Amino acid sequence: MPDATRNLLLDFLVDLDQTAILWQIPVLLFSLALAWGINRLLPGQLPKSEGVLKVGLGGVSRIAFPLMALLLVLIGRAVLKNWYSVNLLNIAIPLLSALVLIRLVVYILRQVFSPGSWLHGSERFLAMTIWLGFALHLTGLLPEVTNALDYLSIHIGKQRISLLMILSGIFSIMVTMLAAMWLGRMLERKAMAAENLDMNFRVVLSKLIRASLAVLGILIALPLAGIDITVLSVFGGALGVGIGLGLQKIASNYVSGFIILLDRSIHPGDVLTVDGHFGKVLQFTARYLVLQDNDGTEAIIPNETLISSTVINHSYTNRQIRIGIPVQISYQSDLQRAMQIMKQAAANQPRVLTDPETKVYLKSFGDNGINLEMGIWINDPEEGQLGLHSDINMEIWREFQLAAIEIPCPQRDIRITHIPAPEPTA
Repeated sequence: MPDATRNLLLDFLVDLDQTAILWQIPVLLFSLALAWGINRLLPGQLPKSEGVLKVGLGGVSRIAFPLMALLLVLIGRAVLKNWYSVNLLNIAIPLLSALVLIRLVVYILRQVFSPGSWLHGSERFLAMTIWLGFALHLTGLLPEVTNALDYLSIHIGKQRISLLMILSGIFSIMVTMLAAMWLGRMLERKAMAAENLDMNFRVVLSKLIRASLAVLGILIALPLAGIDITVLSVFGGALGVGIGLGLQKIASNYVSGFIILLDRSIHPGDVLTVDGHFGKVLQFTARYLVLQDNDGTEAIIPNETLISSTVINHSYTNRQIRIGIPVQISYQSDLQRAMQIMKQAAANQPRVLTDPETKVYLKSFGDNGINLEMGIWINDPEEGQLGLHSDINMEIWREFQLAAIEIPCPQRDIRITHIPAPEPTA
């Protein structure tokens, strides 16, 4: 193998002085140009799609150019080798294969992981590793490198472990796990897009799919790495001891998450009050729940808290909630007119529902004035209440000024029953 690879490079250098290179260059350029033209026309021919099909078509368009160029070069080499040497094309084929592999790996990484600085660094590292492997293959140094890595080894009992085995094991585990995560992400998108299924069932199904594929990836990767699957029994025992000693909270959060999803007590999009935190359920994972408040803050609440504490679900059976707005007027003001103004101020707000009807009540007679309370109903609690309170109170204030209705301030009557006589001056 080393000699064949090394002779390939030497023959290519020899072809530079022969007419064979004059036939290979046009074949290579024609293949690249035709692949580029087809790749330019491909996006317009692909159907518009969403979900899993969109992800698949995205991967096809990503590797379309190098893959089509590789196929055309293979066809050209098969035809041309009957008359001339094709050493230039033999070198172009692994280079195009490396480009296909790099683009495919980068695309899968971007589909599996969220964008970040570490992802760009990983993409560059993988690209350099793949190019280095193909460079070693072309120069004939790859067998020597693999032999050197295999020579560096140690013995653990009867098992011989070499550096080559460790690196190949890491590579196989990374490839299988990456493929499992990519497939899990596509199936998760498909499950979440199934509108005929309940949202909680979709979340549970997506989590089970990803967990099952992760376990399957481990079971496939371990034999490829030369590791006996029976080690999982030891790992399972260690995991059980770890859960018993210090991982109870983590295990409890995961179990609680699946219980909540299955009993359908909380859905994504519900409005909750949990442990003093109010907000809309933005995300519901197997370990925690994310509540987003109206000011943009996000509270991450462990699932165990949802099981062990009282949860106020403002949208459990319906999304309608009642809001009470207190107002105080003086005893000299027109009570009926004040109640009409308050009711009209609520009716002018588009968020206030007409059914149930807005009502104004005379709550009590206070020390400083008459205490009124208006009850309104809304069906969008996730939008908050402070802004609605402010708009209604501002309109009530303006109309009270026009109608000469007084909002009293605290008043106290002081009676002086005895004034001491002034002391005589010296």
